[in-house]
Amino acid sequence: MHFLKKLKLQIIFPLLILFIMPINIYAYSKYIIPGGETIGIEVNSEGVLVVGFYEVESRYIGKDAGFEIGDTITEINDTKVSNIDEMVNAVNEEAANDNQLDVTIIRDNKSSNLTLDMICDSSNVCKTGLYVKDEITGIGTLTYIDPKTTIFGALGHEITERTTGEKFEIKDGKIFKATVTDNTRSENGSPGEKNATYDESVTYGKINSNEESGIFGEYTSELLNTETLEVGTKDDVKKGEAIIRTVINGNEVKEYKINILNVNKDTDIKNILFEITDKELLNETGGVIQGMSGSPIIQNNKIVGAVTHVIVSDAKKGYGIFITTMLEEGDKSASN
Repeated sequence: MHFLKKLKLQIIFPLLILFIMPINIYAYSKYIIPGGETIGIEVNSEGVLVVGFYEVESRYIGKDAGFEIGDTITEINDTKVSNIDEMVNAVNEEAANDNQLDVTIIRDNKSSNLTLDMICDSSNVCKTGLYVKDEITGIGTLTYIDPKTTIFGALGHEITERTTGEKFEIKDGKIFKATVTDNTRSENGSPGEKNATYDESVTYGKINSNEESGIFGEYTSELLNTETLEVGTKDDVKKGEAIIRTVINGNEVKEYKINILNVNKDTDIKNILFEITDKELLNETGGVIQGMSGSPIIQNNKIVGAVTHVIVSDAKKGYGIFITTMLEEGDKSASN
């Protein structure tokens, strides 16, 4: 799914009399605002990410220099670069002097330097042989807003870079208005997706972190909705009927019936196995579709989780994450 992959978090609450040892105390509210709104998402990387190579004069000069897909470029000839524009400026400045670049990269959380021999033409237009990226844009679903802290959570899983399949290390980002225009239906073996238009001029909040249990940040706009629901614990989630909140047309959030088939408390991901039973939703989407990630799961009038994955072989079924996992991660992200 767009932005749909993995979730992981270890949560232990040691309760000791007299507080002999420190304990984790989370400040999220007992009642939160459930989401369901489709949102545009833009995240900017820490540095410039290498996502591929191209041929220059029958040579792959980027690969020959030792670059690998997934490397993050942070400096060129001792000049810090945090986005593609800064990288282009550094390359062009050096092109007038020398065709050789000393490039600092981060790989596997370790810094190292590579020497890149650019190929330049008579006009000093130089090619690096590297395809690079500094941002990812897409759509997902807002899961919740904490009305007391204005922390929001969305997606229920981390954003990954499609080429590398790795977590996208972000510097910052934003969520903004997106309107669903239509849906590509899911079929068994082929997940569908929401199709939407963006309006980046209407910003709802700023993203501070991209974690395995979702994206989190500060909601800065006027609240889309002020009605709250009680937070359900892991023990509150039961097999049986529930609902999800999501958008399948325009900006209208609607509730759709699902059936929770299994609850797994022993894993950090795929906690809630469910099947869509709502005929209207099935007629429109065929099942779980991309862009639905983050749709809140509500049971017995409590928000208990969020949609995260589609089961490709049976598109009517999907997985969700416990809402408490997202709330705890959102709190930690806000305090960092």
